[in-house]
Amino acid sequence: MIQAKRDLLSALGQALSQVLSQVAPDAATPPAPVFEAPKQAAHGDLAVTAAMQLAKPLKKNPRELAAALVAALEAQPAVQQWVQLPIEIAGPGFINLRLKPEAKQSTITDVLTAGDQFGWQPATGKKVLVEFVSANPTGPLHVGHGRQGALGDALCNLFVTQGQQVTREFYYNDAGVQIDTLTHSTHLRIQGFKPGDDCWPTDPENPESKKFYNGDYIADIAADFLAKKTVKADDREFTASGDANDLDGIRQFAVAYLRHEQDLDLKAFGVRFDNYYLESSLYTSGRVEAAVQKLKDAGKTFEEGGALWLRSTDYGDDKDRVMRKSDGGYTYFVPDVAYHIAKWERGFEQVVNIQGSDHHGTIARVRAGLQAAGVGIPQGWPDYVLHKMVTVMRNGEEVKISKRAGSYVTLRDLIEWTSKDAVRFFLISRKADTEFVFDVDLALKTNDENPVFYVQYAHARMSKVMRDWAAERGGDLAGLSQAQLTLLTAPSELTLMSKLAEYPDMLTQAAAGLAPHDVAFYLRDLAGAFHSYYAAERFLVDDVELTRVRVALLAATAQVLRSGLALLGVSAPDKM
Repeated sequence: MIQAKRDLLSALGQALSQVLSQVAPDAATPPAPVFEAPKQAAHGDLAVTAAMQLAKPLKKNPRELAAALVAALEAQPAVQQWVQLPIEIAGPGFINLRLKPEAKQSTITDVLTAGDQFGWQPATGKKVLVEFVSANPTGPLHVGHGRQGALGDALCNLFVTQGQQVTREFYYNDAGVQIDTLTHSTHLRIQGFKPGDDCWPTDPENPESKKFYNGDYIADIAADFLAKKTVKADDREFTASGDANDLDGIRQFAVAYLRHEQDLDLKAFGVRFDNYYLESSLYTSGRVEAAVQKLKDAGKTFEEGGALWLRSTDYGDDKDRVMRKSDGGYTYFVPDVAYHIAKWERGFEQVVNIQGSDHHGTIARVRAGLQAAGVGIPQGWPDYVLHKMVTVMRNGEEVKISKRAGSYVTLRDLIEWTSKDAVRFFLISRKADTEFVFDVDLALKTNDENPVFYVQYAHARMSKVMRDWAAERGGDLAGLSQAQLTLLTAPSELTLMSKLAEYPDMLTQAAAGLAPHDVAFYLRDLAGAFHSYYAAERFLVDDVELTRVRVALLAATAQVLRSGLALLGVSAPDKM
């Protein structure tokens, strides 16, 4: 069907040019040919809305334009080859095309030929960086980090399908107040103190309680420090001195320890990174000072009240922002500006930051700083995907804390309670900007209510039919590309083939829209189309050729399900 759509797009382009030359010879260049998906399947397979779009600027009746366009389309050889004639005009000027069965049947050949790269686009050379998770090394990864991990990894995989060179980056704050809090808390544990002692307030109403981390993991760090253990993370290794007065050693050991713990969490979650970027390096390399100097040289700063300000209102921000406080310290968005200038200088045409929705306020000031720096960064760069919070429910009640973390549910908790597959699929099954309730009990169900089970079970069902065909009938999967596709005419077969044909466009649109949840939506629809087919037809029938072609359809469907699940980091089991 890929070739059919290419042919039809070309035919639509020629028809648009022909109609415009007839009704408006002085008009500008005709619009690019585009097909849309009809809002209802009963309206056809492809829709054209060009007549309604052109009617107003050309001052023409949209149905009359549609009639002229249909006449031009029906004369095109590609339309005669792939479309059922006559073409229908609906409503104020919709043009609905119904494809011939052979157009849909050809999708099976496309899938079986391309395999796991069905729907992929050729290499473009475009360099893309996606920054996600970026957790400070002050505690275990929480459920919000998990949502970032699922979103970021899937988005990277989508960019790869579009031929782009993708770098996965983890940025973390290895300096500042939070690291001081980590060091202080670990130091107290080393000395034998614990949360609730006079020196360690835990009452959330007490402002001083924010200066301490209460989770059991702090006690684990302290014990390993006293034991003089060595910890190794992806980006560092450190051996503890065991000296209770070695505050710098405690700091470095605690950071390395938690980086190692986070690495274990990410490994269990199936998420990897190509690069780790330290906030401290922005200071030691002089990048922060260089960025500030660029803003000064551009005349985009001013001094007031002993502080240095950025004229961010020049770039649409609602007020000017403090860059350097009166005490000499920089506000947190300044290193962000320096970091993004570094991203730009590394040659990344597109940069996507995946962060919690609490970062919304930083977008305008970071973009303002990047524009003011005058280094050639385009407006609106970088892109942001902001996600809302995740609520965890278990046994019908909200789970708010983890004994290990002390104040929140960890990613590892969620994986241990359910599975990596369930967590990955669930956390990406809603738009990022919507709040999500993770129902642990639902994730453990083995029925159609559980969306990940529903999709995986479809793959397992198909795998069983193919195994039975091979074992009972001596079927050869390698010969499926020669199956007699014209035999696939049942309504449920045509519906399933149409859904398979949507996969390449879905990938392109999901990548362009930074919308990996579209993959999860698609997979549920594809699984639903298969389950309906499974209920409507038998596969291992007496007719050898019909059996073989139906197995070919199953093989193609299973391939697309596997590919889509792989994009989400979810397995496609052969048995359940």
